[in-house]
Amino acid sequence: MSIYDSQNTSTSKRNSRKFRDLDLDFSRNTVTNDVNVVEDVTAIKRAVKNLVQTNYYERPFNPELGCGVRELLFENFTPMTAVFLKDKIAEVLQNYEPRVELYDIKVDDDIDGNRLVIDIYFYVQGFPGPQIVSTFLKRLR
Repeated sequence: MSIYDSQNTSTSKRNSRKFRDLDLDFSRNTVTNDVNVVEDVTAIKRAVKNLVQTNYYERPFNPELGCGVRELLFENFTPMTAVFLKDKIAEVLQNYEPRVELYDIKVDDDIDGNRLVIDIYFYVQGFPGPQIVSTFLKRLR
């Protein structure tokens, strides 16, 4: 008979967690006739990108979830605007995405394309090296 102590923690380096999410393309799995599933790092990258691109009050039953970066798109792009963007992205990822450990956020302006390019670097427990999500924000009128 084994005795388990609730204060002991596992010292194993093995991480068997699996992350799954629906494929937002809603493509059909030909074998099961169901919606395809994305797994692990791909699922987390999509979740990070969705959080960054979500505005406040976009989700009906969770209005406080969102990043609110689109409101900064119509400001003049200065170094302070880049700092505000980084802070908003870091805050939403810290509050709503516990699977990632944020490493760095880079914001560059693409004046010719009239958009902002955002690169988010983060670590996922159990996966080697930093993961990168690149997205851009463009003004739409």
